[in-house]
Amino acid sequence: MATVRYMVKDVETAVTFYTRFLGFEVIERWGSAITIMGKGDLQLWLSGPETSAARPMPDGRQPEPGGWNRFVIEVEDLPALVAQMKQDGVSFRNDIISGPGGQQILAEDPSGNPIELFAPR
Repeated sequence: MATVRYMVKDVETAVTFYTRFLGFEVIERWGSAITIMGKGDLQLWLSGPETSAARPMPDGRQPEPGGWNRFVIEVEDLPALVAQMKQDGVSFRNDIISGPGGQQILAEDPSGNPIELFAPR
């Protein structure tokens, strides 16, 4: 099983996003600070500003949402999912692109963390 931690601005908003659009289920909640979610063999830890993971680093850098590292969710009908998500106001970093393995697009959760949606050939 793989575990990914995403820093989020608001845990409840993130939980709604991941359950509604990507089929994650809530496994455990620790107040409003962190929620552990699951999908298949992936655990996603949504860490809010109150968690210990949000504390500044010794050099002063502050952990924050965003960046380019991401996890990949395989989907069957990428254009249909993207259309629904766009209709509901989800932001994307790019348009659907095709490559040797299939099609992909980068969605953003409500805190700006990227999720690659991938439809294999």
